[in-house]
Amino acid sequence: MTHHILKAIALAGALALPGAAGAQVSISLDSPPDLEGSGSYVWAHAFAEHLNANGMEAQEFQRGALGGDDEVFDQVTQGLVEIGMSPLAIVASVDTLIFGLRLPYFFENMEEIDRALLDGGMLDRINEPLAPAGVRVLDVVVVGPATGIFNTRRAVETLDDMAGLRMRALDESQIALFRAWGAAGTIVSWAEVPNALQTGVADGYLNPAFVPLLFGHTEFIRHFTDAGIAPSLRIAIASEDWYQGLSDEERALVDDAVEAARRANRDWLGTQDAVIDQLREAGVAVVELDDAARAEFQEASVVTYTEGVVSPEELGLWTEALGR
Repeated sequence: MTHHILKAIALAGALALPGAAGAQVSISLDSPPDLEGSGSYVWAHAFAEHLNANGMEAQEFQRGALGGDDEVFDQVTQGLVEIGMSPLAIVASVDTLIFGLRLPYFFENMEEIDRALLDGGMLDRINEPLAPAGVRVLDVVVVGPATGIFNTRRAVETLDDMAGLRMRALDESQIALFRAWGAAGTIVSWAEVPNALQTGVADGYLNPAFVPLLFGHTEFIRHFTDAGIAPSLRIAIASEDWYQGLSDEERALVDDAVEAARRANRDWLGTQDAVIDQLREAGVAVVELDDAARAEFQEASVVTYTEGVVSPEELGLWTEALGR
């Protein structure tokens, strides 16, 4: 099925060159189309709505319809898909500066992140090495409050409670973080997470509070620690060839759509306080870290900043962008 879809997209690309009048903007979603539960979809939908309302046709493609994250990335770099809602790591294969956004306990809130990206110039710095690879980050998308600790086994109230847990990891840098906390990590693809949690391959994961609700994991996730570890972020990527092939007027419209989507996404974040109560209603026990416990996690995390996350030079750039 995916093969036939890709062939259709390639044919469409041949018939309608990027930037041509009447060309459709394809947006590959990375979550269910839930305007209440998915910040990523809020961004994508607001972006599409702004384009459609102003004469540029945009169409949303369901999560997985155009392939997985890697396939969508390849299509974006080739100009076959214009917009992809994607994980941070997808562009880190080209340059790792974006991983500064994953530093645990580095940012206080989303306002700090926007200040670093926009006022501090970090979004431009991130995009500079990406252009030759055919991709650009249009925006950084918040998908929930700061990440916490989910697990199937026990309440995590202090750093010591992490001992003996084996956590699902995104990559080696997250494994290093778990090791610094006294736990173990194992890399598991998102599609395999439910099976891993139910069979004991992994005991838990780091994610914002809404994730088990959105993906139906509350049947086996039993504990959540609201640890406020790092911002919960995805990115909206665009085909660089498509973006540069737009007329000045079209590019201004796309830039306006990005701003409209960013506003909608940040406004949505302010509606997410009720998610904790929804977790409790679903049978998940919630722990709120006290200040002393949070300080333990923060202190243990600092040693990982340049251990597979960013280089010392990249850390310096992020620090400078925040004016620290």
